[in-house]
Amino acid sequence: MNTPVQNIVLLGLVSLLTDVGSEMIYPLIPLYLVGKLGVTPAIVGLIEGIAESLASLLKVGAGAVSDKLQRRKPLAIAGYAFSGICRVPIILAVSWTGVLWGRIGDRFGKGVRTAPRDALIAEGATPGHFGAAFGLHRMLDSLGAVIGVLLAYYFFTRYNGDYQTVFIWSLVPAFAGVALLFFVRETRKSLNDNPKEQYSQTKVQLNLSWGSLPPRLKMFLLVVFLFALGNSSNQFLLLRAADLGFSVSQVILLYLLFNLVYTLAAFPAGALSDRVGRRRLLVAGYLMYALVYLGFAVVADGELLWLLFGLYGIYQGVTQGVEKALVAEIGPQQQRATMLGLHATLVGIGLLPASVLGGLLWNYFGPQATFYCGGFLGLAAAAGLAVVLADEPGKPA
Repeated sequence: MNTPVQNIVLLGLVSLLTDVGSEMIYPLIPLYLVGKLGVTPAIVGLIEGIAESLASLLKVGAGAVSDKLQRRKPLAIAGYAFSGICRVPIILAVSWTGVLWGRIGDRFGKGVRTAPRDALIAEGATPGHFGAAFGLHRMLDSLGAVIGVLLAYYFFTRYNGDYQTVFIWSLVPAFAGVALLFFVRETRKSLNDNPKEQYSQTKVQLNLSWGSLPPRLKMFLLVVFLFALGNSSNQFLLLRAADLGFSVSQVILLYLLFNLVYTLAAFPAGALSDRVGRRRLLVAGYLMYALVYLGFAVVADGELLWLLFGLYGIYQGVTQGVEKALVAEIGPQQQRATMLGLHATLVGIGLLPASVLGGLLWNYFGPQATFYCGGFLGLAAAAGLAVVLADEPGKPA
C-alpha cells in the first residue's frame, strides 16, 4: 500500500477510535444534563452552541497555519490529544458548567485537528477521487460511532445507569487513536521544490481574503452557512425521543441506528459523487434533512422515530464527505487546509445561534417549533445549492 493511500486508511482508523470514545458519551450528555443535573433544553443548546462555535473559530486558523508551515501531522496529534484530555472535566462535573468546559475543550481539540487532517486526506487522494477518499474516511469515522454507541449501551445497562463509568471508559479508545496517528506519514505533496514558487505560495496564503476566493466557492460557503443556522445540535433529536417517552437505553439505540445507516451510506455516496457530480447528492441530502426535521416536528407516534433517525443517517452519509470533497476540489490547492478549515468554521459558527435559538424555541413554544425552524431553513438551503452548483463543470446537468 503506497503512503498516500495508507494515510487515508490510517486517518480513518484514527477517527474510528476517536469516535468510539466520543460517541460513548455524546448521546448521554443531554440526558445527563436534563435528567441528572436538572437543566433545561435551552441550557443544552447553549452548551453545544458555545462549544462548537468557539472551537470552530480555530479551524480556519489551524488550516492556515498548516498551509504556511506545510505540516499537518503535529497539529492533528495536538488536537486529538487535547480532545481526549478534556473528557476529564465532564467525568468530574457536578454542575452544567463543568460539562460546558469539557465540551469546549473537546471541540477546541477538534478545531485544531480538523483542517490539517482533511488536508492529509485530500493529499492522499488521486484527482477525481476526492469523494471516495472523504467517503471512506467518513465511513470509518461513523463506524467508530456505531461501536461507541454500542459500548455506551453496554456500559450504561451493565452498570445500572452510571454515567461516570461510561465517561471513564471513553478515555481508552480516545488515546488509542492518538497513538495510531504517529504512524501517519506526511507526504508534503503540496510543497513546491522551487523556492521562488514556494515563497509565492506562502505570500498568497498570508494575503488571503474573502474577496480573493473563487466566486463559486464563496456562494457555496454562504449557502452552507445559511443551512448551519437551522442545523441545531443533534442532541435536540435525542431530547425529542425522550420527550416522546423513550428511555435512556432506547434513546441510545435510536442513536445507534442513525450511526449505522450513516456508516453504510458514507462511502457509496462519496464514490457516487465522483461519477455523477456533487450537486445532485448535496441537494438531495439537504432536502432529506428538511423533510426529516419537519417529520420530527409533527411526529406523534414514537415508533416513527426509528424511521426518522434512519433517514437522518442517510442525510449525514450523503452530505458530510461530499461537502469536503467539493471544497477540496474547487478551492485553491496551495490553500487546501485553509479552505477546508473555513468550511468547518462556517458550519460551526452557525451552530451557536442555531442551537441557542433551537433551545429557546423549545422552551417557549415547544419542540415542534425547533424542528419547523430547521426544516424550513433546510428547504431554503437546498434551493440555494441547486442554483449555486448548477454549472458544475464536466458533470451531468
